[in-house]
Amino acid sequence: MSRLIVASNRVADVSKAVQSGGLAVALADALSERRGVWFGWDGSVVSDEKPTGITITQHENIRTATVPLTQRDYDDYYVGFSNNVLWPSFHYRLDLGVIDARSIDGYRRVNQRFAQSVAALLEPDDLIWVHDYHLIPLAAELRALGVRQDVGFFLHIPFPPPDIFLAVPEAHWLARTMFSYDVIGFQTKADTQNFRRYVVEHADGEEIGEHQIAAFGRTTTVRPFPIGIDVDAFYQMAHTPKADEQIERLYRRSMASSQIVGVDRLDYTKGLPDRLRAFRRLLELYPENRKAVTLMQISPPTREDVAAYSDIRQELEGLSGAINGEFSDFDWTPVRYIHRALPRDTLAALFRGSQVGLVTPLRDGMNLVAKEYIAAQDADNPGVLVLSRFAGAAEELEEAILVNPYDTEEVAQSLQRALTMRKEERCERHKALMARIRKHDVTNWRESFLRALRGAGRANAAAQK
Repeated sequence: MSRLIVASNRVADVSKAVQSGGLAVALADALSERRGVWFGWDGSVVSDEKPTGITITQHENIRTATVPLTQRDYDDYYVGFSNNVLWPSFHYRLDLGVIDARSIDGYRRVNQRFAQSVAALLEPDDLIWVHDYHLIPLAAELRALGVRQDVGFFLHIPFPPPDIFLAVPEAHWLARTMFSYDVIGFQTKADTQNFRRYVVEHADGEEIGEHQIAAFGRTTTVRPFPIGIDVDAFYQMAHTPKADEQIERLYRRSMASSQIVGVDRLDYTKGLPDRLRAFRRLLELYPENRKAVTLMQISPPTREDVAAYSDIRQELEGLSGAINGEFSDFDWTPVRYIHRALPRDTLAALFRGSQVGLVTPLRDGMNLVAKEYIAAQDADNPGVLVLSRFAGAAEELEEAILVNPYDTEEVAQSLQRALTMRKEERCERHKALMARIRKHDVTNWRESFLRALRGAGRANAAAQK
């Protein structure tokens, strides 16, 4: 069996994959089965003069290969181009992009250095799987070094429509580098179509069959691969004696009969201020919810050295304080705002103990919180998911209550509908949603991508002739 080489911006602690969630859960099994190597940044920032060699660590069958970033690389590649340009642009927020020629140069420089490190690790029959927007040009840099193995790329965030992508600095260069991959995976059909439209309309591309497209002298496979979760593992995490105790304590300490839960990184793409305004509107429109419903919003900090994030934190804290000041009583606090990360098993218990899951990003690649909320529920008395139409998960989770997160009135009315929904309807919706997240679980995502990647280079070359 071919080894699997994974490259991502950060390398997760594979010894704690279940607690880490996300990409660690998705990839740990595949890496273990295939004597895999996970390459990426180790999270440390060193002085520009310090050497940045690879550190190899072995954990059972998985090897991690990590490198630090210099302060210059961190400022230009990570904060600069990745998170001040690509992140806002790909989330349709061109107004928040910060254009700086140095950051573009830094993005290229770090991808070149990463490619040199990855190439040094390779064996002839390895499969290489590159992840996310930080490393878009990595395959092109690998090809320049003579790497000919099959290389796949998966974008975890949205891919914008052509008119937005055109506004990204070096957009044409980015698109050209993507054709060095043999397989390009997106979260949704909409993201896939946005990419194909750009290539055909602005890069003289040609669609070849259902999944292949040619441009820049190469043919590549382009498909949606919706990412999922380990449904059974998360369900079990939400149904332990410890989880039962946490839920009982939650009910005992609150006089509210219902809880709405939201869990999001503190990020302007998540629509957190809009969410709090919608909850305030719920209390205004339906006063019977006062002293009866609590919103628990958990928002761990992220990218605090990017200016837009400190702004969103101040706005969110101001809104939660204003709502509590207006509506709270001596024995009821309407908004419980937690600005720190909680253990994943605690989140699972909170999901199970909450009558409504509120997932309303303004734009999101997928949003696995929505799927985790579904997985955590009791089938005989489940909660209701209220989900943004602009989350990638909405393309699958049709039985959720889908909302426009920009429309405060609609979200408030949908929350009331969720809080008052009959048990029979809740059970029917949950059954259908569980079937959907099982169909597109993490194993399906991982194995379908790897099946597409094996031999993709030869298939694409044959299609091009």
